[in-house]
Amino acid sequence: MMRTRPLKVALLGCGVVGSEVARIMTTHADDLAARIGAPVELAGVAVRRPQKVREGIPAELVTTDATALVKRGDIDVAVEVIGGIEPARTLITTAFEHGASVVSANKALLAEDGATLYAAAERHGRDLYFEAAVAGAIPLIRPLRESLAGDKVNRVLGIVNGTTNFILDKMERTGAGYTEALDEATALGYAEADPTADVEGFDAAAKAAILAGIAFHTRVRLDDVHREGLTEVTAADMASAQRMGCTVKLLAICERAADGRSVTARVHPAMIPLSHPLASVREAYNAVFVEAEAAGRLMFYGPGAGGAPTASAVLGDLVAVCRNKLAEATGPGESAYTQLPVSPMGEVVTRYHISLDVADKPGVLAQVATVFAEHGVSIDTVRQQGKDGEASLVVVTHRAPDAALSGTVEALRKLDTVRGVASIMRVEGE
Repeated sequence: MMRTRPLKVALLGCGVVGSEVARIMTTHADDLAARIGAPVELAGVAVRRPQKVREGIPAELVTTDATALVKRGDIDVAVEVIGGIEPARTLITTAFEHGASVVSANKALLAEDGATLYAAAERHGRDLYFEAAVAGAIPLIRPLRESLAGDKVNRVLGIVNGTTNFILDKMERTGAGYTEALDEATALGYAEADPTADVEGFDAAAKAAILAGIAFHTRVRLDDVHREGLTEVTAADMASAQRMGCTVKLLAICERAADGRSVTARVHPAMIPLSHPLASVREAYNAVFVEAEAAGRLMFYGPGAGGAPTASAVLGDLVAVCRNKLAEATGPGESAYTQLPVSPMGEVVTRYHISLDVADKPGVLAQVATVFAEHGVSIDTVRQQGKDGEASLVVVTHRAPDAALSGTVEALRKLDTVRGVASIMRVEGE
């Protein structure tokens, strides 16, 4: 039997995502009510610019006082799509204090200070759901938190930023350089006017922190994630990858150590074999590859950003939280019981693709091989081409600690026969 008294929703933020949430709540009101077991009512919308016309939202619901909105006491669920650290953090904790559960899309806040939010939700007996914070419309957080709760996840490997994937895909398909590909991404609306958060890996790193924390039941903050962007990736790197039967992707990689005593989280460009499922992810799409002990390998794929896809994830959480509210229950909270340390990047075991500009004369390869041996790094393959006294040497290593590989590169730079290090890139996905 459906409850007639509506559940009241406060919408914090009404930009691209927030306006889509409001639209879907209005146009699909009957379906949402049927699925929840009670109608849902948009009780207020907090914005910064109240004079802006917002189609479908009654003017009397619009307010600039977000704090007063979440303090009303009759709000059942607050939907936070403001982004950033403050005032979002204070508004969320205030909502908990005044009886509301929270649905958030705020990856930056969850990665920076998720522990505070979890603690506040638990203290007040409220829900904190955030499916939309990672990979847009792709169901990923809930499968990790619930469907795989009885399994042991060992690795999460994914493309979690659509802007960077579009840029790299364009570079691979057309031979364009980074700047040219970024310009096209900006013109098509895939990149912001200031693309720093995307192209320098900050966005992906926040998502990696969230995924690692859930997958490994330990607290991982943004500062724990090693981060490299794609601004140094060149057309020559893409061509080298193609010669190896690989492509280049900006990957978020979260791994449990082989001995199970630590975890790692990192974001950086990497070559992956064309045979790997992630290699076929094109344009602005996202995909995440999960490796679990019992379930095996799972792949989640779909649009990772945009108003409608992200709003879909928000509404899915809203339905779940409202159902919990009616049942006087709460969903899963923080699971950080393992308290595993996060290892620094230097301890991560990786492979490298290193391209060197060297003198074209006898003994160069032997010198280079000696440097690798002295640092305990085994060489997998070598390719050398030379002409007119200059040559290029491409070395692909076996797996070794990242610190050893970095030390190898620094030693190579000091060789008289090495004119320069043209490119360095990790190899993943085997």
